[in-house]
Amino acid sequence: MKLATLHELNAERAARRPVIIVTDVANGEQRLVKAGDFARDPLGAELAKQLRMGKSGMIEAGGRKLFLNVYAPTAKLVIVGAVHISQALAPLARSLDYDVTVVDPRTAFASPERFPDVPLIAEWPDVALPPLNIDPYTAFVALTHDPKIDDPALLHAFKCDCFYIGALGSRKTHAKRAERLRALGANETDIARIHAPIGLPIGAVSPSEIAVAIMAEITAQLRLPPKEKEQAA
Repeated sequence: MKLATLHELNAERAARRPVIIVTDVANGEQRLVKAGDFARDPLGAELAKQLRMGKSGMIEAGGRKLFLNVYAPTAKLVIVGAVHISQALAPLARSLDYDVTVVDPRTAFASPERFPDVPLIAEWPDVALPPLNIDPYTAFVALTHDPKIDDPALLHAFKCDCFYIGALGSRKTHAKRAERLRALGANETDIARIHAPIGLPIGAVSPSEIAVAIMAEITAQLRLPPKEKEQAA
């Protein structure tokens, strides 16, 4: 790899922006393609597919064998609310290689005993969330059912362009939440991004089952093409 390409690659990775190195197997020529340039690239569809999969691999294009080396940021999951669902969701997400953080100002809930080996921040969202550097490779879930905690947290998630935003509650509860968020300045596009009721509709009842439904919906948002995402919603 050329030194200039390596420097560019390291800069993109440090900024948590996905890139793919395309290598012509026959002659070793390489080029770096940033995710924002996929749409204009002749290999755009293949690059987007490989990035969604999160895996490097070989393709054939124009009679050439090309190796696509995918560099995608480690996905984050920020869970607002140290509740029973979170106790099941956090280890499930960690098993899928997410960097997980649980935020809840209620120290009776956000305790190491309830969340062993999971980073906990027992602060209000306005204090806890900014240092987490939430970004488009972050999934964000609000599970407290407490507007004083969930609403400001959701507003922060909107600003950070998380790839998934979900909030616990029935349709009736969400309608009231939407009214509150509008009053706080959220627009309709932001509110429409919230997955609520949260999780895929699999008939989940227990906290563990709800955690599975949430993680399945997050996975669909991360991995599926746009049209298939709509079908899964």
